[in-house]
Amino acid sequence: MNKKNGLSKYRQRKLIDCFCADLTASQTAVLLGLNRNTVNRYYGLFRAAIHAQQIALREQLQGVVEADESYFGPARIRGKPGPRKRGRGTSKQPVFGVIERGGRVFTELLPDNKKKTFQALVRGRVAPEATLITDGYYVYDGLVDVGYDRHLRIRKARKSATPFSEGGVHINGIESFWSFTKRRLAKFNGVKRNFDRHLENAVAMGQGSSYALVSELRRC
Repeated sequence: MNKKNGLSKYRQRKLIDCFCADLTASQTAVLLGLNRNTVNRYYGLFRAAIHAQQIALREQLQGVVEADESYFGPARIRGKPGPRKRGRGTSKQPVFGVIERGGRVFTELLPDNKKKTFQALVRGRVAPEATLITDGYYVYDGLVDVGYDRHLRIRKARKSATPFSEGGVHINGIESFWSFTKRRLAKFNGVKRNFDRHLENAVAMGQGSSYALVSELRRC
C-alpha cells in the first residue's frame, strides 16, 4: 500500500477495519470524515488485493465438494416488459461456484450456460477423487464418465421440507454462500463495475481470509 498518499497510518488502519466490517464506501466516508472518492480508491485496492490472493490460492478441491450455479442481476431489465424471471433462462450473469466442506470456496463468472463450460470448470477446480455433489441440472451429466466416480446428485424441484437435502446428501453449503453473497451485494444497490472483484471479496468474507489480508496490509 502506498504510504505517500496523504493519509496517516491510523486512518489507513481505520479504513481497513471498516472494509472488513463490510461497511459501504459512503458509510466509511461519513464515519471517518473522508472524501468518498478516497474511500472508493482504497476499497478498490483492497478488492484487487483479495482478488489476486484468491486467484493465487486456487487449486483442486478435495474431500466433499458441493457445486452449483447462481445468477446475478436485475429481475427485470428496463425497456423489456414481461414477468420477473429468476435463474436459468434469463439474461442475468451466471456464476459457477464450488465449496469444499470445512474449507475453501471458489467462484467463476460464466460466459454461457453450455455443458462443456460447466464441466471444464468442474474438472479444473475439483479433484477426481473428491466426492462431488450437484443438483440434477443437465450440465452435470456425464461427470462419472470422465473420472468423477463419486458424483452424487439431488433434485431441487422435489417438494419436501428440505429441498436441498436427500438422505444426508445436500448442497446447503453453496446455497448458503449464494444467499450470503446476494444479501451482501444488495447493500451496494447493484454492482455494475468490477463485479468479479466484489464476488471474490464475498468469498473472502465468507471464509474469513479477508482478516488475513488485513494483517498483511497493516504491515505496509
